[in-house]
Amino acid sequence: MRIGILGGSFDPVHRGHLGVAGAVADALGLERVLFLPAAQAPLREAAVRASGAQRLEMLRQALDETGDPRFELCELELRRGGISYAVDTLRTLRAEHPSDGFFWILGEDQWARLGNWREPAELARLAEWAVYARPGYGEPTDGMALAGFRVHRVVSAGVWDISSSAVRARLGSGEDVSDWVPDKVIEYIRKSGLYVSY
Repeated sequence: MRIGILGGSFDPVHRGHLGVAGAVADALGLERVLFLPAAQAPLREAAVRASGAQRLEMLRQALDETGDPRFELCELELRRGGISYAVDTLRTLRAEHPSDGFFWILGEDQWARLGNWREPAELARLAEWAVYARPGYGEPTDGMALAGFRVHRVVSAGVWDISSSAVRARLGSGEDVSDWVPDKVIEYIRKSGLYVSY
């Protein structure tokens, strides 16, 4: 089976995450896409605003709303706790599913920082990499290639000019986010009182 992995804080999940996952799955023929919320992202500068349980529930609501049977929630990093290193996650997934092929999905902005991730040579061995365009980076280019990595440039994903920080800022100032965030997630955020004082 060809399995995509979309990791992140998802604080909160937004339509950009869902759009990228669908576009990459279509482009690469992925049969599943795992949405993998990090317990603690190693290179993230600011702390997450929502708890792990809250981020999981927002993802559940978003994935339910899409109805895409390829999308699946993966709680591996939250269950493990601590700093979430991709290499540890990939080792676990490969041990559990040795016959499957894994494709780590990330934007050009994160691809540019991949040399700072833990054990890049092992990352190259454990998975293939699906890189999509991000605002300010243009289309993915071969100029960012790292030795040994099997990279798929997914230009059909488009440039998703949405970020969780921008969503939080809008919510904190009382602005409408219905064009950026699934309806069920907005309802959960309002009921939970999240992001009201960003």
